[in-house]
Amino acid sequence: MPWLLRGDEVLAAAEMATSRRDRRRGLLGRDGIEGALILDPARSIHTVRMRFPIDVAYCSRSADGLVVVDLASVRPWRVGAPRLRARCVIEAEAGAFARWGLAVGDVLEVR
Repeated sequence: MPWLLRGDEVLAAAEMATSRRDRRRGLLGRDGIEGALILDPARSIHTVRMRFPIDVAYCSRSADGLVVVDLASVRPWRVGAPRLRARCVIEAEAGAFARWGLAVGDVLEVR
């Protein structure tokens, strides 16, 4: 299983959703998630029919990795506006990003 890292710090186990089917399904039908789900490629999200609130990190790509360009906390039954600079999205249970100390400008890596 891949890991989500910031420098040498492991933030969470990561699931990858790279197929159209997996990205469309995302976290639907789940009661929670341990770690993070990475939707690649993606510029926006929705939480229609989701059972729990999530934290969302919109990321662009650079030579160093994934750069967080925006963060949001989203309740169920919401549709997020697309972030044009984003190339992928990281989703986690609400409160996870605060525990991880995630901030705009952080450079992340999936390994």
